[in-house]
Order: sequence, then structure tokens, then C-alpha cells
Amino acid sequence: MAGVLADPKLEIYNSSGTLVASNDNWLAANAATFTQAGAFALLAGSKDAAVIVTLPAGASYTVSVSGVDGATGEALVEIYDL
Repeated sequence: MAGVLADPKLEIYNSSGTLVASNDNWLAANAATFTQAGAFALLAGSKDAAVIVTLPAGASYTVSVSGVDGATGEALVEIYDL
């Protein structure tokens, strides 16, 4: 696929604009949780960003994806309720 964001950074902000979670390069230790949620597998050494976070119900959040070092490209965001 052409134009894919090669090294994304994922950030989650609450309604006040405060950063509550972020990730740059997923953690292999979380692979079992991602599999359990039905997410597709990521390769070892992948630059994909993924985060597991517990958020209070009823609040609003913003997910931001950007390229590390100002890189640009297309990104896909998937959200799973665990």
C-alpha cells in the first residue's frame, strides 16, 4: 500500500486537552491482549503505535495520530472495547 505512515505516534487527549495516553512503537508485551480483542497481529519490530488504556465512561476523548519527526502519510485507527 503506497503512502502509509511508516512510523506513527498515537496520542489520546481528554476533553480538557490533557494527554492521558500515548505510544510510539507498540509493546510486544501487549500482543496477547490485542489478539484477545480481535486486532490483527503486528510483526516483531513493527513501528505501529498501539495503546491499552482504561478511560472513565461518559467522557469525551480525542485520538491523534502523527508521524514521528514530522513524517506524513495515511494511517488507520482502530478502537476496541475490552
